[in-house]
Amino acid sequence: AVVYDATELTEYFHAQVPQKPEHPILIDKFLEHAVEVDVDALSDGKDVYVAGIMEHIEEAGIHSGDSACVLPSYSLSYDHVANIAAQTEALARELRVVGLMNIQFAIKGDDIYILEVNPRASRTAPFVSKATGVPLPYLATQVMLGKTLEELDPWSLRKGGFVCVKEAVLPFQRFPGVDVILGPEMHSTGEVMGMGPSFGEAFLKSQLGAGQALPQGGRIFLSVNDRDKPYLPEVAQKFAELGFQLLATRGTAAVLRQRGLDVEEVLKVYEGRPNIVDLLINHEVALVINTASGKHTAKDSKAIRHAALMFKVPYCTTIAAARATATAIGSRRDEVHVESLQEYYAREARG
Repeated sequence: AVVYDATELTEYFHAQVPQKPEHPILIDKFLEHAVEVDVDALSDGKDVYVAGIMEHIEEAGIHSGDSACVLPSYSLSYDHVANIAAQTEALARELRVVGLMNIQFAIKGDDIYILEVNPRASRTAPFVSKATGVPLPYLATQVMLGKTLEELDPWSLRKGGFVCVKEAVLPFQRFPGVDVILGPEMHSTGEVMGMGPSFGEAFLKSQLGAGQALPQGGRIFLSVNDRDKPYLPEVAQKFAELGFQLLATRGTAAVLRQRGLDVEEVLKVYEGRPNIVDLLINHEVALVINTASGKHTAKDSKAIRHAALMFKVPYCTTIAAARATATAIGSRRDEVHVESLQEYYAREARG
């Protein structure tokens, strides 16, 4: 369970602990609005090759298997990337890793946290291999059989000059009634990859691969929890500049109007008709941005997310995903190129 205040924590204990009093309770504190970073590295016990530093689109707290990620990172500073690379090399040597290693970091402000270190191959290894042209599983096998990184020289194999985005494929369409909100438990059943000269184009392709056809115009519905409201005006402004009409519930609309944005107000489900679900059913909304906080808020907005899913309206359940979606839609105004992996590699080699 994810709890946001003392009342929710008390409710959880009253509901769960009496049934299984012998079980320990693990309490973790989330880093809210922190950036999560996945790192894959290859080590022979002496030298370390940092294969990929991937920036997650969704913030820390969303399971890494459900979060989109981009390689190379699109918003991390040079100092953060260099610091993470140095920490990865130090950990690989200290742990005497021979083979692949995966580390998950979180960055909040200038502080870098280590979430977990796994001295094994991760689900991101195939993605990093395709995104960089370096066959990590093959090289890891050679290292475990006695070869050194100096002999294999993965640095010389590396390709670049493009951006790659890994997106999770979520099965919600097959399970009517299931809430699409993301959290610490993994839901995804697959992955797709988008590739392009820019982050926007790569993210756009990843969404198409995952089954979300992003709109080019129309009404965009926004309703977010109180913690996300300070970050929403910047995202809403991006969509307004792209020509979208903004549609919001009363509280969110008030926040956006304070920032000078033109917003159409719509009723919540329990406030009467026609409400936001009616508009979704009538295909009058092109995109939904809806974030939930505690149990009660999640329950109130579940009907909105369920309707978006049922009527195939693209949706975002985090501010970070909404921000990336705006960038992707903006990139579609330019010409989008479709090329094979081999063509990307060949163009980089020629360049």
